[in-house]
Formats: sequence, structure tokens, C-alpha cells
Amino acid sequence: MNWKPLALGVLFLISCIFYYQLTANVVSETTYYNVTRVIDGDTLELEIDQKVRFLGINTPEKGFPYSKEATKFLSNKVLGKKIQIESYGSDKYGRILAHVFVGKEHINEEILEAGLASLYYYEKDEYYDEMKQAEEFARINEKGIWKKSPNAPCLEIVTFQYKEKTKRCSNEEILTLRNNCDYKLNITFKDDATHIYKELISSNSQITRNFSCIWNDEGDTIYFSDSEGLLIFYRYE
Repeated sequence: MNWKPLALGVLFLISCIFYYQLTANVVSETTYYNVTRVIDGDTLELEIDQKVRFLGINTPEKGFPYSKEATKFLSNKVLGKKIQIESYGSDKYGRILAHVFVGKEHINEEILEAGLASLYYYEKDEYYDEMKQAEEFARINEKGIWKKSPNAPCLEIVTFQYKEKTKRCSNEEILTLRNNCDYKLNITFKDDATHIYKELISSNSQITRNFSCIWNDEGDTIYFSDSEGLLIFYRYE
């Protein structure tokens, strides 16, 4: 008896079962589901107890300015409605990464256009250009998170070295900031991910901070703000 075809058949069957287990929780691009819960400005839950993380955007973390507004905006758009999911796999938390549509409305893009999120991409997709334009529209018009603080002229980036010179994670990323005003600045700054820092800079003085493996060499953004709005937005690619 020739066992080779049988062995190949068994291997094929095992592969199919393994593939099904990997993709069981991934919604296809043409599937529609009802939204049962909005978790925050860029995450929701479907009727099948599956969480969806909006692709290409990052809304403010809970407790930060415009976090509640982003959550309310998303709730008004999708809660209790049937949405279309365009899935691009899942993240380490098991959430579907997706572009979300209600009818012809592209919700990811609308959140950006409302100024309630910043652009956040690992890999560009077919929606990248229009998403970037939506962010630029909100930023130019100072909507939401892009509202300029009256203290914006005070803060200056003196040095921003995001690449380590000797080896990776060697604490050689350098950021020097200067306060050019005659009063103290309480600032918050962050990258595209969830690294958030707070600093107090005395009047007419500067500070230097070193980091290790925080700023992405291939491209990242640094956002500076205070309690009154955005101070500096700086993106490199």
C-alpha cells in the first residue's frame, strides 16, 4: 500500500484545522455585525463578543483631553447599528484590526476629520492617503486634539536625536527642550504608541532627557501639549 497520498491527505487536513483555529475570530471583509458596546474612541465590541480596534488611528487615552469626546463621537456613529468590517488581521490582544463602515461612511476617517484621533500606521494600506488628508484637515483647522495652546510659542525643540549612535537600546536617544517664556511650563509629550511623559520646564531654561528604544527609527511622531492645547506636533518618516 502506498502511504504517501494518505500521509499528505492527513497533513492537509491538519493544516486546514489549524488554519480554521487561527482565523475563527477574524471577521471577513464582507460581513456585517451589530455593535453592542463602545469601549473607547477607537475600540468597540460586536454582538459575537469580539472586540474591534480601528486601524490607522489612535484616540486619546482615558483621562486625557478629548478622550470622552472621542468615545461619545464613536458611540453616536456606531452603537446599536450594523457595521461593515474590513479586517486586516488581529493584534496581540485578539482584537480585529479593521476599517469600519456604516453605509458609505468610513468611520476611521471621520474620527480623524473631527480632530479626535491622530494617524497611526504600521503599514500603509489603500486608505492611507485619504486618512492622512483627514488628519491634515483637522490639524489645519485646529479641531479637537489639534487646538493650539496659547503657550505654543514658548516651547522649542533644541535637539531631537531619535537614533542611537552605537547600538540599539543604548539610552542614546536625546531630546532637548527649551522654554522661551518667562513662566513655567507643565507639558506632556508622547509618541505614536503609548509612551507618555510629563515635564515641568522653568522659565527661560531648557531640559535634556535621554531615552532607550522609544522613538522608532523608521518613523514616529512626537506630540507636545499642555492643559490648554497642542504645543508642538513633529512627525518624521
